[in-house]
Amino acid sequence: MVFDFRALRRFPDVEAPNLQAWDATDELLVQRALAAEVAGDEIVVIGDEYGAIALALTEAGMHGIRVHQDLITGRRALVANARTLDLPLPAAHELDSSLLAGARLVLLQLPKGLAELEEIADAVARWAAPDATLIAGGRVKHMTLAQNEVLGRFFGEVQPQRAERKSRLVVASAARPVPDRPPFPVSRQHDGFTLSAYGAAFAGARLDIGTRVLIDVMATRFLSEERSDETKGDPPSGDGLQVVDLGCGTGALAVAFAQRHPDAVVTATDRSASAARSAQATVVANGLAGRITVTLDDAGAELPDGSADLVLLNPPFHLGAAVHEGAGHRLIHAAARLLRPGGEVWTVFNSHLDHRGVLSRDVGPTEQVARTPKFTVTRSIRRG
Repeated sequence: MVFDFRALRRFPDVEAPNLQAWDATDELLVQRALAAEVAGDEIVVIGDEYGAIALALTEAGMHGIRVHQDLITGRRALVANARTLDLPLPAAHELDSSLLAGARLVLLQLPKGLAELEEIADAVARWAAPDATLIAGGRVKHMTLAQNEVLGRFFGEVQPQRAERKSRLVVASAARPVPDRPPFPVSRQHDGFTLSAYGAAFAGARLDIGTRVLIDVMATRFLSEERSDETKGDPPSGDGLQVVDLGCGTGALAVAFAQRHPDAVVTATDRSASAARSAQATVVANGLAGRITVTLDDAGAELPDGSADLVLLNPPFHLGAAVHEGAGHRLIHAAARLLRPGGEVWTVFNSHLDHRGVLSRDVGPTEQVARTPKFTVTRSIRRG
């Protein structure tokens, strides 16, 4: 039986005609795994965005496959796709020893960032079986020699394969010895706080420039009474304020706000497991454990409606390697749901994006608070 990749959906992730739930790389990885004749309980799949690889192998009769997906949207899509196809659900793990112990074949959809690839390669070399083979694949247009160089630091043999259907596989084997401690998280000191980051966290331990713009604006304007007619109202105070850092990344906005407003109740949430782990490490590094709650969630779905006084938002405009505003629009819609009537969302975004129009539509009256050559900061008031 040939697996029907077309039956897969991305839901609850963004769905659009130009976005599909699998690509040729998934198919090549499946073909290579079937040819390897490795038992299912010795196979690990990493970066399987919506379950294409794991479910195709499961339908082929391989059982006991272990899976790691960074995004909770991908994890939920895998569950939904398994249910639709009436297939057993592969065992889900975080990127740790339980995922890789005894693994002889690791299949990887190459990540976008080199830091994430470094963390994964270290994990495979550290915890998989000594004779394990890592087969990594990606779309040729997104692959670089630097990826081979990262793999070469952890494996003695790295062999790029011939490109097929605009995808290419790279086979890595003969794991090298690794240091006693994993390379992540990494930390970096910034003006007033420390950021910690695991490999897949956006911007790593650097401070994203958009986040910096919003932090600087909040420091000078957040309690200002200077408001346009349509957004006049009582400014929020810090005492008991319910604050959500939505799509928190490494937690910079949550930490910066909590430092300035010690009585605020702050929740930092992100759909990336690496981001949530990074934010938690950032919270601990800044001595704010117990004052900031970090959750792994899809656009704050598990937070109650109307529970927030303030949402801080630096929305992404990429979905994987694709430029797409859908992820940002989902977070704006989520902010509207989370805010109480009269609550505020402060947003920073690349100025060429039409987020102000979406904020006005989904949240309420929106004013520009600041603008730099690249970024715009807005303040929106939730309609009653």
